[in-house]
Amino acid sequence: MTAIITNTDTNEGNPMLRPTDDGTRYELASPTAMPQAGGFLWNRRMMIQLTCRGYATAQFMQPEPAKYAHAPNLEAKSFMQPEQAYYAHHPGRFFYVKDEDTGEIFSAPHEPVRAQPDRFAFSVGQADIAWTVEKLGIRIALRLALPTDDVAELWTLAVDNLSDRPRRISVYPYFTVGYMSWMNQSAEYRADLGGIVASSVTPYQKLQDYFKNKDLKDKTYLLCETAPDAWEACQAHFEGEGGLHAPDGVRAPLLAGGDARYETPVAAVQYRLELAPAQSATRRFLFGPAKDDAEIAAMRTRYLSEEGFASAARDYAAYVAQGAGCIRVETPDAEFDNFVNHWLARQVFYHGDVNRLSTDPQTRNYLQDNMGMAFVKPAVARAAFLHALSQQEASGAMPDGILLFEGAELKYINQIPHTDHCVWLPVCLRAYLDETGDMAILDAPVATHDGTTLSAFERISRAMDWLLHKRDERGLSYIEQGDWCDPMNMVGWKGRGVSGWLTVAAAYALNLWADVCAARGDTVRADHFRAGAADMNASANRHLWDGDWYARGITDDDVKFGVAADKEGRIYLNPQSWAFLAGTADETQRARMLAQVDAQLDTPYGVQMFAPPYSAMREDVGRVTQKHPGSAENGAVYNHASVFYIYSLYTIGETDRAWNALHKMIPGPAEADYLQRGQLPVFIPNYYRGAWKEYPRTAGRSSQLFNTGTVSWVYRSIIEGLCGLKGDADGLTVHPQLPAGWPGMRIVREFRGARFDVTVKRGPVDSVTVHADGVRCDTARIDGIEPGRTYLLEVVVP
Repeated sequence: MTAIITNTDTNEGNPMLRPTDDGTRYELASPTAMPQAGGFLWNRRMMIQLTCRGYATAQFMQPEPAKYAHAPNLEAKSFMQPEQAYYAHHPGRFFYVKDEDTGEIFSAPHEPVRAQPDRFAFSVGQADIAWTVEKLGIRIALRLALPTDDVAELWTLAVDNLSDRPRRISVYPYFTVGYMSWMNQSAEYRADLGGIVASSVTPYQKLQDYFKNKDLKDKTYLLCETAPDAWEACQAHFEGEGGLHAPDGVRAPLLAGGDARYETPVAAVQYRLELAPAQSATRRFLFGPAKDDAEIAAMRTRYLSEEGFASAARDYAAYVAQGAGCIRVETPDAEFDNFVNHWLARQVFYHGDVNRLSTDPQTRNYLQDNMGMAFVKPAVARAAFLHALSQQEASGAMPDGILLFEGAELKYINQIPHTDHCVWLPVCLRAYLDETGDMAILDAPVATHDGTTLSAFERISRAMDWLLHKRDERGLSYIEQGDWCDPMNMVGWKGRGVSGWLTVAAAYALNLWADVCAARGDTVRADHFRAGAADMNASANRHLWDGDWYARGITDDDVKFGVAADKEGRIYLNPQSWAFLAGTADETQRARMLAQVDAQLDTPYGVQMFAPPYSAMREDVGRVTQKHPGSAENGAVYNHASVFYIYSLYTIGETDRAWNALHKMIPGPAEADYLQRGQLPVFIPNYYRGAWKEYPRTAGRSSQLFNTGTVSWVYRSIIEGLCGLKGDADGLTVHPQLPAGWPGMRIVREFRGARFDVTVKRGPVDSVTVHADGVRCDTARIDGIEPGRTYLLEVVVP
């Protein structure tokens, strides 16, 4: 899609961080101001996240998630939360530079020498990540790119002599491999392959695991296009007594050419360069996993050349462009425009196209991620919904995880019973139906493992009946060991506890599905599900209303929580948001709820998931209370919960509250906000630290984790709420919701093969008026949409 013209001088006057290239890149000018700030790249088989200082997290699929570079001597690192991991001894991609005449050294991007650069630029793009570091009259330019279908890092190093005299320098690319196996690991330089190759054996105890492991990629290689002058493959020998910040290997004239024999390996090579003034040199490298020498040699042939890198870059740029999304905006908020036009759909595409690089994504995540794909690649969303339904249980329940290939197994959290997964079927499918008008999906036959074949419509109807059945005598939904909140694992483990959120969320899902039934002429089912929703809403008002908001739930021991009497976890956001969506609350209740959310949950960094956070374990709620106050689900600005609130606010016309919460999700644009959050505005993280009254020093800090169900809902909220361009069975409704102070906006929206170029402005009207191609429309909608046509809409809002 061709971008519309936007104001890209979004951070003019901010010397630390600025957008470049029409907003498609962000450039950070300091390695120390935001030390955890980074960007991520992915392809169909791998993901890598890199910080501005050179620390990396990477994984690939074989077919389960695996690593080719661990934290050195820190086997447990992979189990850390991302926010914690950056403080650990993290895998790195470092480049040492030594002046051979003076012995001075520095490193790029910044670690591990940490010498203050004369100039620094960390540049995150949609298809690459790059650095420019200047020190001692030398410029180091680094660029990381990925291929589209293979697992490999494509690194380009350019060295420039900025001084007016000849220079003799050594450059040492240093890629950690780390602790890979307690069974067998080694590394050596292979002249025949042109690089360092580290080998390991994936550990196992069970005999049968040998046969599962024997085809794994247990080699890690660093291939050099140009043969190095020296190398070292043993981390301890490279570091010596100097450590990583001043390694003995760099102090010596040449690396020792050592190997690693059941020692922690590293891939370090040395280039001795003599550069005349203004002369430059370029080196290219491949870093990644392989099964054997033949695969390593094939990867070298395929990629390790100037044309190989260029071809890979063209292919990868085309791949990322597939996720451009369906909307472009021009608003009075240029930073917001940049994020929506260049970064948000990219993150939505990542989630839906590779399923977070999981083989068993949680059902709720899988469905919500593909809800976002309905706006980016609807055919992918369609296939995902049908695939999920193919794993429905005979009872109508949905499993805790969706198996993506034969032989995959449910792992970790997906082995714990949660009760919310059926809710997401109509919630997410509704977005797909509205966007595509593809009602035929409802009649698609879906076979399950028990040999039965039913239509998608019948299967979702069964799921709705399961929600109606899984209730206690009060009509409230059982929680078992969790609902949407994974770690709320002890409310109902004895079989009696109930979820206040799930009760109103199920009412919302039932109402949505009743609408679908009615549209199909199935009045019996429509009445049945609508009556069920009304009964659940009535139960919520009878048993969960606490005077100013709804309780989060009732424990196995009949203790109501998330109520005014609680000192911690007094008010939760989710029950309020979904009560708005379900129509549970009347107008008086809504006003009270909104006032309490404003007073107790709103922060400078967004709306907290609940407050106050728990300070110690509460055994009738669960492990959510064991997390540090203000982190993750324990009272953070958990963006997934916050965006439910935003979406619900748009549905009830609370435009300014919705915008207030929405724009807080995006870091910046003030420098102080960037510094506090520590994140670039190139993705939405799963949370920002909460507890802003209790712990103001860390409040707002980003988790840096870009895997989050938030983004699909943000995209939907912008398209259907802020822009008000929402589809239905017949066409496109037009009802923009401008924040106070906005005189107007412009939107380019792709919808069902047509393009809508929409100009919105305020005017002296009582309701939204629409002119299409200069002709006044009778209603605020466009029906009979013609694919291939461009519609020019002029919209006036009160």
